Amino acid sequence: MTTLPPAASLPALPPSVPSKRYPIAAPLGRLILWLLGWKWVGGFADVPRQVIIGWPHTSNWDGIVGLSAAAVCGLDARIFAKRQLFRPPIGWMLRAFGGTPIDRTKGGGVVERAVERFEQAEAAGEPFVLGIAPEGTRGRREAWKTGFHRIAVRANVPIAIVALDFGRKQIGVVGTLVPSGDLEADLGAIRQQLAGVRGKHPENETPPRAPEPTAGPATPAA
Repeated sequence: MTTLPPAASLPALPPSVPSKRYPIAAPLGRLILWLLGWKWVGGFADVPRQVIIGWPHTSNWDGIVGLSAAAVCGLDARIFAKRQLFRPPIGWMLRAFGGTPIDRTKGGGVVERAVERFEQAEAAGEPFVLGIAPEGTRGRREAWKTGFHRIAVRANVPIAIVALDFGRKQIGVVGTLVPSGDLEADLGAIRQQLAGVRGKHPENETPPRAPEPTAGPATPAA
C-alpha cells in the first residue's frame, strides 16, 4: 500500500483540495479552538478527490472541534453522518458543512450513493471530498463500519486519516493512505497512524478493526 505526503501544513490546504469561505463559522471556529487549547498536526495530500475518516468519536465535543477545524481550514467537504446527529445545535453545523443524514441500516445504499458521486465528480473533472465517521456511534463497538473502505477502493481515491486527539489536544490529518483493497492490511496501516491518539472518553473508543465475518448457514450433512 502507498501513503501520500502532506502538501501543506494545516490549517492551510493544498491547491487541489476543495475549499470555500465560512465568513461566520471560520472566526467562531478559530475562537473555539483557541479557547479549548487545540493545535494542528499534519496536512492533506494534494488530491482533489478523497475520503476523510475521523477518529475517535466518543462525545459530542468531537463534532464541535472537528467542524470548527474544518471551518478554519475552509475545507469544502460533504459529510455522511447518522440521522441522530442532525439535531440542534450540532445538526445546524453539520448542514452548514454539506452534511447528509444517512440510515445506517442501509449501508449498501450509502456506499452506492457515495461511489456514484465520486464517479460524477471525476467525469466532470471536479473535486469531491467525503467525510465519514467509521465508528458510527459515540459508544464503544467491537469494530468499525467499513463502508468508507469500500467507497475508497471502488472510487479509486485515497483515505485521509484525521485524528481528534483529546490527550494532546491536537487535530489534523495524520496520514493519507492509498488503499490496497486488502481490508485487514489497510486497517493495520490506519491503526499505525492513529497509535497514541485518545478520545475524550477513551473507554468509548471503537478500535480500528473489521467486523467478524458473519457465519453462513450450516451445510447439511451428506
